[in-house]
Amino acid sequence: MEQPLKLSVKDLSVTYVGRDGEKTEAVRDVSFDVADKPDCGEIIVFLGPSGCGKSTILKSIAGLTPPTEGEILVDDKPVTEVGRDRGMVFQTYTSFAWLTVRKNVEYGLKLQGIEKEKRKELSNKILEEVGLADFAERYPKDLSGGMKQRVAIARTLVNNPRIVLMDEPFGALDPQTRWGMQSLLLQISKIENNTIVFVTHDVSEAVYLADTCYVLSKRPAQILEKVDVPPFPVKDITLKSTAEFRAIENQLLQMLYNKS
Repeated sequence: MEQPLKLSVKDLSVTYVGRDGEKTEAVRDVSFDVADKPDCGEIIVFLGPSGCGKSTILKSIAGLTPPTEGEILVDDKPVTEVGRDRGMVFQTYTSFAWLTVRKNVEYGLKLQGIEKEKRKELSNKILEEVGLADFAERYPKDLSGGMKQRVAIARTLVNNPRIVLMDEPFGALDPQTRWGMQSLLLQISKIENNTIVFVTHDVSEAVYLADTCYVLSKRPAQILEKVDVPPFPVKDITLKSTAEFRAIENQLLQMLYNKS
């Protein structure tokens, strides 16, 4: 029996039209499905060169950018606008400077009308998961770049979206912080059981995070290959230097440079 689909993207094409009427084709005929796997956190990675249209795919799934052609379904329902079933984490820090970490995380819950005690219960749980429990009453100006991105992740996850969309969220971080955030994301995906759709142009990051990796062409983005990354028994810093890890990196690099 086939599993139901959590996300289905069918023949997605997006063309932007500038003020002068000039057209820029960003995405062309992208199709993929993500099965609904209960109690199984999954990370889908889109790997492609900078400016290829990766972010446009995410924005279309989020409901921020309407398709020029094609259709996007979440739980068999067409995406026509933004919705709570999808949450997005951007590359730039998006915290409200005038709110504490806790109030940033609870912001969406407050808009939903959830009572104060329940908001605190939910924010305590997610702040603990992302390692910010001791910083709940601090302001974003007091935080490092990695911590600010943890706030953005917590603010998205606390709303319990079916799909988490992440647009190169660790791109501005130093290598050590970036690795720590990648490991945090792997932990969270197991705890929260979300489907995470993650965009990057970093091959090592793609191999480390992905259960499934889609390799994209240069703009307009098209899917060149789908690669199922084997489940490594342990994912830690030493994994990236192993022959198995390097072999998959090389495989993806060949796809990027020989076909894009």
